[in-house]
Amino acid sequence: MYLEHPDSRQIVDAVRKMEKEDGDIVFIMMGENAGLDVGEVISALNRENIVFFGGIFPAVVCGDQKTEKGAIIITLPSLARPLLITGLSSGNMNFPDFREISGALDKQYTALVFVDGLTANISLFLQSLFSSLGNAVHYVGGGAGSLTLKQKPCLFTNDGYFQDAAIIAFIKLRSNLAVRHGWKKIMGPIVATKTDKNVVIELNWENAFVVYRRTVEETAGKKFTANNFFDIAKGYPFGMLTEGAEDIVRDPIMVNERGELVCVGEIPENAVLNILKGEASSLLQAADHAAKECLQNLGGGKVRVNLVFDCISRSLFLKNFSKELKLIQKQIASKSAGNIPVGALTIGEISSYGQKYLEFFNKTVVIGTLYE
Repeated sequence: MYLEHPDSRQIVDAVRKMEKEDGDIVFIMMGENAGLDVGEVISALNRENIVFFGGIFPAVVCGDQKTEKGAIIITLPSLARPLLITGLSSGNMNFPDFREISGALDKQYTALVFVDGLTANISLFLQSLFSSLGNAVHYVGGGAGSLTLKQKPCLFTNDGYFQDAAIIAFIKLRSNLAVRHGWKKIMGPIVATKTDKNVVIELNWENAFVVYRRTVEETAGKKFTANNFFDIAKGYPFGMLTEGAEDIVRDPIMVNERGELVCVGEIPENAVLNILKGEASSLLQAADHAAKECLQNLGGGKVRVNLVFDCISRSLFLKNFSKELKLIQKQIASKSAGNIPVGALTIGEISSYGQKYLEFFNKTVVIGTLYE
């Protein structure tokens, strides 16, 4: 269900009226400018004894439209109450005992995973999660938060409203996942010779910004100033070299006073990087391919929902972002009649990547078709 300009009462009324079966949970995605009192929504839903989780995102997606003021509400069959993990930035994450969940996995079901997209140790969190469950489930989700890049509460469950946290919801549906980005190499490989979590300090033993600026200014034909870093850098992300697959994109969002590049998501020390460049045509083609891929080999299963988690910085780069959403909707409508893609523009995207591992992406579109 899509609500265009909801207030707290409308969200609670909508949830109350939705068809729900025993074991269902409610998933709520809100645009960051919806102006809702999230605490009031949490209290009201708790009074109704409704199990729920959700997040605040730069925008939500319904069909071929995005909005910063709307909300998406869906019900999903669940294996357990959503799990909340706090304190990601400290590295001291208290993971629950997953044995009960593992015992309920008679099929490869789906874990919806959402993080505060502006916190540290996201990759460490995902590594720990994957170490606990491996490929027993498919993983899909993204980073919540604000386009202002100011960290504040952005995730919520029955237990409250949180930042520096993650939510894991185990959904009793199978899923097909597609991950694509379309960015192309213009320079590399280079080595991230010194990093600190999501901060790149040195590239090839030189100051990171000096190396990055040298390539980007020459290619872009523009000079970095004190105020335009993100405007230029959004078109020139890093790509972490990945054998047999597209590079994993890391988005530099600011340069600090020491000339270090702050990225969304960690870059391991000695990671091999390329500098990438985007063209609208290649990004749109990637989204089209992702929408095709996620609808293949469903084995006759009934599609419940098509979830789209698309990077907010893709929308800023493409400008006419509705083209990407229209391509995705067209592909889904051709194979999954009556299903409108819904989701969010995220600060980083989360997905299983092949059969090997769980990854945090930037500037990428992730589409998950959840089916019975």
